[in-house]
Amino acid sequence: MFSNVKNKIKELAKKAVIFAEAELGSGKGQEKKQLAINYIVNRLPFAPIVKTILSILLSSFIDDVVEISVDYMNSLPEIKGE
Repeated sequence: MFSNVKNKIKELAKKAVIFAEAELGSGKGQEKKQLAINYIVNRLPFAPIVKTILSILLSSFIDDVVEISVDYMNSLPEIKGE
């Protein structure tokens, strides 16, 4: 079960980082990180109590996945308009 949940969290993490960046802009790293974590937890396909339990049990994993997603997004070349 945790394997499927972890895969879903990985999928959501990239979207969460993009969402947090769009909402808060540059800077505000801790606020963006918390927004990304909330984005992930709120979109898990479980009842609220299960989400709460999973967020506690997997808090370190979620934190790491968000950090990895941030690093990945920062490594992408910027697309510049004409």
